[in-house]
Amino acid sequence: MLYKFETFDQIDPRRLMDIYQESNTENLDYFYPDAPDKMAMLPQLEQNFLHFVETDFFSKPGNAYFVLEESGVWRSALRVYRIKEGLYYIEALETRPDSRRRGCAARLLNGVIAELQRGGPFRLCDCVNKKNLPSLKTHQKCGFSIVSDSGMDYRRGESRDKSYGMEYRWQQ
Repeated sequence: MLYKFETFDQIDPRRLMDIYQESNTENLDYFYPDAPDKMAMLPQLEQNFLHFVETDFFSKPGNAYFVLEESGVWRSALRVYRIKEGLYYIEALETRPDSRRRGCAARLLNGVIAELQRGGPFRLCDCVNKKNLPSLKTHQKCGFSIVSDSGMDYRRGESRDKSYGMEYRWQQ
């Protein structure tokens, strides 16, 4: 089942953090480089993540969090930013490690595309790390094309040399 959350109070924070546990653990070195016990900082990192989602992400009209649930488990999630009419940007596409290689990310992306199609023509953009072959293949399987050798982070207005710019277009 695909869930579309448009407010923070619709989200189950623990279930969302379970999806992002691996990447949050990997980010401990970046956010807490001097902490002697990095794992002790995980609850703080999760709180900061959730605070960002609540106060920044959901403060902008048209943004939505999408979650794929199967067999009662939240398997995959992503954020969709509405940049302007007809232009959307994906961020934080993640699948739980125990749910990978099962097509969860593709089902999530296809569900998001179907949801956006209800609103008329659109472009859906993403930055995908050039070394992340599974994500590149998943995006292409869902109809995305590589449109630039440097990804554009539309949220920050920054170019990312280590990522490809990917785009899905739907014209009706």
